[in-house]
Amino acid sequence: MTSLGIVLVTHVTEVSEGLVKLLREVAKDVDITVGAGLDEGQIGTSFERIQAAFDANSSDELLVFYDLGSAKMNLEMVMEFSDRPVHLYDTAFVESAYTAAALIQAGSSFDEIDQQLAPLKIK
Repeated sequence: MTSLGIVLVTHVTEVSEGLVKLLREVAKDVDITVGAGLDEGQIGTSFERIQAAFDANSSDELLVFYDLGSAKMNLEMVMEFSDRPVHLYDTAFVESAYTAAALIQAGSSFDEIDQQLAPLKIK
């Protein structure tokens, strides 16, 4: 069975730390990694931190969530170098990450999770 993991990309390290804490309430066994912030606590995202989050995640397939549009550019660059299937979601950040984490923990298939995330798409 293919393992699903989550990568969170945020501009502020503390935002991602809080979200991981929330997700752990429903998904203690899901591999969740974070690419957040810049050096010295600055706000932003970087290719290197996102790549490190991808590398640290041991799952076969990744579901990726981000907070703001500029993070998407760095994510897409990292995705080009990934050997694994990566699914980038343009969805409500907290709600979709929480939904995905809970469903992965419950053993749902990728297709079931993808279907549940569709209504959370940002238009």
